[in-house]
Amino acid sequence: MNIIVAKNAGFCFGVKRAVKMAYEQSEKLHEKTYSYGELVHNPQVVKELEQKGVLKIDHINDINSGNLIVRSHGVPKNIISKIKEMNLNLINCTCPYVISVQKIVEEWYNKGYDIIIVGDKNHPEIIGINGYCNDEAYIVNSEDEADLLPQFNNACVVSQTTNTIDKFIKISKIIKKKADNIYINNTICNATKVRQESAAEVASSVDIMIVIGGKNSSNTRKLVEISKRFCNNVLHIETIKDLSLQDVQKFNTIGITAGASTPDWIIKEAVEAMDNLNKDEMMEAIESSFTRIHRGEIVKGTILYVTDNEVMVNINYKADGIIHKDELSSDTNVNPKDLFSIGDVIDVCIIRIDDGEGNVVLSSKRVEAMKNWDVLEELNDKKEEVECKVLTAVKGGLTVNVMGINGFMPASHVSVKYVTDLNQYKGQVFNVKIIDLDKEKRRLVVSRKEVEREELNKKTEQVWDLLEVGAIVEGTVQRLTDFGAFVDLGGVDGLIHISDLSWNRVKHPSDVLASGQKVEVQVLSLDKERNRISLGLKQTFEEPWIVFIRDVNVGDIAEGEVVNILDFGAFVRLKEGVDGLLHVSQISKDHVNKPSDVLSIGDVVTVKVIEINEEEKRISLSSKDLDSNDEESNIAETNDEESIEDSFEITNEELNTTIEDVLKEK
Repeated sequence: MNIIVAKNAGFCFGVKRAVKMAYEQSEKLHEKTYSYGELVHNPQVVKELEQKGVLKIDHINDINSGNLIVRSHGVPKNIISKIKEMNLNLINCTCPYVISVQKIVEEWYNKGYDIIIVGDKNHPEIIGINGYCNDEAYIVNSEDEADLLPQFNNACVVSQTTNTIDKFIKISKIIKKKADNIYINNTICNATKVRQESAAEVASSVDIMIVIGGKNSSNTRKLVEISKRFCNNVLHIETIKDLSLQDVQKFNTIGITAGASTPDWIIKEAVEAMDNLNKDEMMEAIESSFTRIHRGEIVKGTILYVTDNEVMVNINYKADGIIHKDELSSDTNVNPKDLFSIGDVIDVCIIRIDDGEGNVVLSSKRVEAMKNWDVLEELNDKKEEVECKVLTAVKGGLTVNVMGINGFMPASHVSVKYVTDLNQYKGQVFNVKIIDLDKEKRRLVVSRKEVEREELNKKTEQVWDLLEVGAIVEGTVQRLTDFGAFVDLGGVDGLIHISDLSWNRVKHPSDVLASGQKVEVQVLSLDKERNRISLGLKQTFEEPWIVFIRDVNVGDIAEGEVVNILDFGAFVRLKEGVDGLLHVSQISKDHVNKPSDVLSIGDVVTVKVIEINEEEKRISLSSKDLDSNDEESNIAETNDEESIEDSFEITNEELNTTIEDVLKEK
């Protein structure tokens, strides 16, 4: 006798979770615990729970205190509210798949959509779901019932989680023709779908198919229905006591599957009874039908279900796996539905065998990360750069992500420059060097400063190779000091001493330059060992004195600006940029006590060059001589038209007035 156990049989993760929570609660003997209806459609499980003190009630009003378990099928929303109003301790064992359907119905009902549920209207799951749309849903369980539906403007369709996909598709096609705008949700539990497919596979290859499960279990009845499509001999039993072993002895190959409410011990009991002589072999057959998994192992899985916060995965184990949102991707803002679709085959890492609710905890992001640790080790050995993304600023530095692995960048390694605000780097991507890596301890420390330093050293070398004394180069003024200006030449700084800023005297570098200003300077000297570069700004212009002696001669008339006034005279800056002295005695033909009596700084004056001392670079100017020249010039012009005597004619009246004015002044 060859016995084949379906790979996916027995408790689904929702039922297993509910039963586990109920058993845990039953151990708390000091608290009264009740189950609102049968916890699962399995009389044996219900009876065992009653023996442990978990009593079934059919109405909330039957109790007034204690713990109340809501079964895996769920209940209407108003029941949950009433439980809370009665101050009962709610233990909600509703299957996560059912909760998902409830949320969909509530969301679309609130949007104004008519709700259509494909399923058995008397099933507790359907009754509970209907409670999330104010019990106003249209419930159909056949194509004939779907034909009787009215026309809808907006409709939302969901399914009982234990339906067959063929039935749901056929009914949905009919409903689709009756709505202008329709939203169809395939809410059939993928664990159910996989269990049904597994049953069909076994049924097609055996002589007799035995389906174990409660007579009232919807999903078990569907397994019977599916098995009959592929096998002529199908038996539905609740326990091995319902089976006549003589009836199955005549078959060579026996297939076994079980509904979602059937515990493992009932399956094992059936196998033992059918082949007691090969008990150990049968037990191994059951166990071997499931994949053996270990923490930290990477296995392949098929996506069963995707929600906004988690992904359910079939890993061919007796329990399904769950990937929480924070374990999907290194990007915490990612939407699971953007990453995976139902049916996708992916690699996952086993984090925990049981999360306390019967689920295997998985991670997809750690798969790539585990592979990338080896890559990072190799890159670290080669001292190569890696790309990192800054996640957030924390005390002492930045958290970063490198190839899916979280790491740390100390504040002192963020930049070669001092950084006051680390928050400015959030979300930025940098090339960094690994400065500490420990694969076993999962420690990764990186440095951006090391990369900047290497880049700076390369730039510095390139600049030094290009610089030569006497060359004219372009730079940017970085900062000003009392003694000069520092200029960035593209990676190295040079100094323009205050004496080399201008050919004229400069009180402060800010009188000539400003930070950030682009300038052309001449390289005066280079000292690579001491990293010193002397620059000159004035050397990029022709010396004003040379321009002056080339273009100006004694006797020339010039215009200039008064730039300084002393007791003995005023200094006038000519257009060539040189200063000449206008002695007090040369300011006017009239007596001038102090230059400041007649001149002010900023005045523009016309002067005559009366002396040039090239050796001492001194220039003497005169305004008085300029007046004489003007007078002589006027006389000369007058001679051309009338006599000199005529040019000095004055009337007696004018003469008397002039004398009176002089006497008054005295």
